[in-house]
Amino acid sequence: MRVDSLFHDEGFGNLDETALETLSGLHEEGKLIGIISHTPALKERIGSQISILPSSTGRSEVSGSDVKKI
Repeated sequence: MRVDSLFHDEGFGNLDETALETLSGLHEEGKLIGIISHTPALKERIGSQISILPSSTGRSEVSGSDVKKI
């Protein structure tokens, strides 16, 4: 089975430069890379983002350039 996607939950804000370069290389090879991060410095390096924020209604608000509302 071929897997063309990778999702990484970067829970501690400690992805080093080598890991970021590796993920970038995989993306350039056509892999879909998803990173869950709360670190501002890392978020600045990622071009395409989806943000999920809690709202007062109890539901989350989803936004981002690649988000299509249905």
